[in-house]
Amino acid sequence: MAFGGVVLSLWLVAAAAGPDSYLRIVDWLGTPIGMILLVGWSFSFFYHLANGIRHLFWDAGMGFALDRARTSGIAVVVAATIMTVMFWVIALSGGGA
Repeated sequence: MAFGGVVLSLWLVAAAAGPDSYLRIVDWLGTPIGMILLVGWSFSFFYHLANGIRHLFWDAGMGFALDRARTSGIAVVVAATIMTVMFWVIALSGGGA
């Protein structure tokens, strides 16, 4: 997540620096390695989001039983995977444009 924040900052600085800088970083992020990193960072973000919701339930005193903790852990990974796939399907289909 921290490294993804640095890349996001570089992307914003490149956008402010002008079209040449912006195109360089967008071209780099469009490479296979860049795409793998972007997908990994988006999964990390969605995992962090889903696990944060899980912790809200724990703060309310729910879900501490071992079987429920395991189930919610699996649900967090499944939810993060589904959100990541949905995000990239929408992003690559031009749904945000």
